[in-house]
Amino acid sequence: MIRIPRRYRRALVAFMTAIGLAALTASCGAMQAQGNASGVRTLRAVSPYGGDRAAEGDPQRGGTLRVGMDRDAVSFDPVVQNANQAASVVYDSLLRLTPDGRTEPFVAKSMESPDNGLTWRMGLRPGVKFQDGTDLDADAVVLNVQRHIDTVASPAHRFAERISSMRVIDPLTVEFVLGAPMGEFPTVFALSYSAGTLGMIVSPAALQKYGDAIGTHPVGVGPFTLVDWVRDSRITFTRNENYWQDGLPYLDGIEFRPLPDTETRFASMKNGDVDFIYGGYYQELSRALADPDLKVYYGPGSGGERLQFNHVRAPFDDRRMREAIIRAIDLRALSASQYGNQMIPADSLFDTGSQYHTQAASDAWPAYDLEKAKQLVEAYRADGGNPDFTFKTSNSRTSFAEFVQAQMAAIGVKVDIQLYDLAQFSSAVMQSGNFQLTTYLGSIDTPYPAVANLLRSGGSGNYGKYSNPEVDQLLDDAMLTTDEAQRTKDYQQVELLSARDLAVGWYSRNYSSNITRAAVNGVYRYMTAGTWFEAVWIKR
Repeated sequence: MIRIPRRYRRALVAFMTAIGLAALTASCGAMQAQGNASGVRTLRAVSPYGGDRAAEGDPQRGGTLRVGMDRDAVSFDPVVQNANQAASVVYDSLLRLTPDGRTEPFVAKSMESPDNGLTWRMGLRPGVKFQDGTDLDADAVVLNVQRHIDTVASPAHRFAERISSMRVIDPLTVEFVLGAPMGEFPTVFALSYSAGTLGMIVSPAALQKYGDAIGTHPVGVGPFTLVDWVRDSRITFTRNENYWQDGLPYLDGIEFRPLPDTETRFASMKNGDVDFIYGGYYQELSRALADPDLKVYYGPGSGGERLQFNHVRAPFDDRRMREAIIRAIDLRALSASQYGNQMIPADSLFDTGSQYHTQAASDAWPAYDLEKAKQLVEAYRADGGNPDFTFKTSNSRTSFAEFVQAQMAAIGVKVDIQLYDLAQFSSAVMQSGNFQLTTYLGSIDTPYPAVANLLRSGGSGNYGKYSNPEVDQLLDDAMLTTDEAQRTKDYQQVELLSARDLAVGWYSRNYSSNITRAAVNGVYRYMTAGTWFEAVWIKR
């Protein structure tokens, strides 16, 4: 059994202590809130890693789960970047993250390093078959990892290129030799699909049969098999009768429906059109927590909601304007107007319960100060800059955009608002970098690779093109080192430097959640809302 070094486990324990361990077992129908030093009431975690299997009772077989996604999938090809929330039903992961901070074998049965992180050997379970009846063996793993090496645009390419060589020791054993020792290497086989992962394996026979069309004909070792995909309407799956875990899955099938509008998605849950949704915002979370007919799975964690500055376009290529925006936003007013006075305010990359957080990072964060914000704006204007800007966001954040607009007016900055549906927003605004200021969110299961995605030059989530060579070096060092104490220091320094640079504008922790009907049980999830469905069942 492989551990992500104790640093994450300790961070998790500290975090759960900070928010109140009792919240983990609290009723999902009750609103969990607490106060803090600023007087802002905040939400607590509720079943952040899934349901209590013992309390849920004996699983029942049968039925079809209807899932509301926040967008349609782009592809089921793991080398194609997209936030595919249905991929986990087709592709089980070779390794899996656990709530206590470990990376443990899942489809694979072992992952070990004989030389302190330079060489890694993965052992596979015998008898695991792809949905087309072919064997999951060492050759299949090597072929899939090689695809990520060869595909520069793959979200997992940055992990795969660390591998110097791969060798099939026997049909059930793969050896990876890295270019340098990497203590975080097992993690890259346990990440969720949208984060980029080496752990989700496609049938070599299917790759040979479908070629570039594998993205619409996925074949993995997961609990469900694709039946039909009607774009922008539904993706239908049926039970994999030859699934490698005896007795699973419990469901007959799953149907995923793209419901990008937040109000429509929640209404579909309330009226029974769907049984399970991915909630992205506070509005869905707060309503669901107050509804006894619904279950909620939620934990704030590190990271969270942020203003995304474009560091290569005016006016936010100038630090003065980034600081002015942060100082102009009254978090008390934001909590009252947008979060029912239950916002979890953020002033740092890592949660205060994390071992990677230091008070120095919070101290470096600009405090609310309208006069100082006005002075910064005027100084920028005096140097010939135009502080007015366009704020782009999704149409589910209209009221937030209007709040920002009003706050900026108070410091003499005019803001034009442009709204997009979620799918269009992701591609036309965020991924293209076509913005001056926008808002985005994302929690952190493990610092690697999430922090590098966000802050490293060229990172897959570094949409604002922030760049600091010292931060880049620290992130690389944290990834490579096998010294846990050094890794902690590296991430603490990354947090401090990015705070001083105002790389992004933190204002709140994360509200990503999973929400289900009361009859749905057996949910297992990452705090970033990546969900696994092999043990889900519906009580009738």
